[in-house]
Amino acid sequence: MQTTNTVLMIRPVRFTYNAQTALTNAFQNNVSADAVKTQDLALGEFDGFVKILKDKGVNVIQVFDTPEPHKPDSIFPNNWVSFHDDGTVVLYPMLTENRRWERRRSILDLIREGFEINNEIDLSHYEAENKFLEGTGSMVLDRENKICYACLSPRTDTEVLSDFGKKLGYQIVAFTSLDEKGKEVYHTNVMMCVAQKYVVICLDSIKDEAECEKVIFAIHQSGKEIIPISFSQMNQFAGNMLELHNAQGQSLLIMSEQAFKSLVPAQIAQIEQYSKIVSAPLYTIETNGGGSARCMLAEVHLPVNQSL
Repeated sequence: MQTTNTVLMIRPVRFTYNAQTALTNAFQNNVSADAVKTQDLALGEFDGFVKILKDKGVNVIQVFDTPEPHKPDSIFPNNWVSFHDDGTVVLYPMLTENRRWERRRSILDLIREGFEINNEIDLSHYEAENKFLEGTGSMVLDRENKICYACLSPRTDTEVLSDFGKKLGYQIVAFTSLDEKGKEVYHTNVMMCVAQKYVVICLDSIKDEAECEKVIFAIHQSGKEIIPISFSQMNQFAGNMLELHNAQGQSLLIMSEQAFKSLVPAQIAQIEQYSKIVSAPLYTIETNGGGSARCMLAEVHLPVNQSL
């Protein structure tokens, strides 16, 4: 299935603006010198988001971050790990040193208590070669059709991307996505979201006509409707959405309040043909972290542990 009912979320203990990642993430802004206040505001947003998801019937596996070493971006676990329906777990190479500390074996052990993990693919060795692939931030997966969409950037290397495709059987659709200032978009999941029946995407950011046509062709071939968003909407995290389903199997499109407010009525109507929109206020996390709702969710597609 394209969607899951279960997500892993990491509850922050020292969330702050990360100067290391800001070098390649134009969505980050250091708006507060008060780290304690930033953490408190982010924690309130995180807890509120978890409650909204649970109230909508999503199963949230919540793990507490550890204070040391300081991991300012631990709230975004989808960058270092992905979980697949054949029981495979993939670990990813991260660009910045303080994000590599987020890969915690104890978290995998916790997941293993409820789900089957029978294969582990560790790509983190590419860090020694300065080659990176930051999980389902770098890649947006069409899981049903085995298509991996990826915009190339310092965080998304073609060699690692190819290795992922070979090991997991995905067709790679790679392209370059640029913001309005001509800078590479740091992660694919801020400019596009692949759902079961539609794709939300900022096509304007794919400047190369042939690449843009290639992406559109792949989407149409997979039978999905395209819902285009503007640069302005992308900058408000309207591309950073994730489709889940609740306990009753209803499709939910998860996004931030900022992203939802950026949508126009026609876009909302398109989405609501297929999914119920679920939004949460995440302004502190978005501003300081440069990521939004989708980045906070690592989908768990693993088979349930039948021995329980």
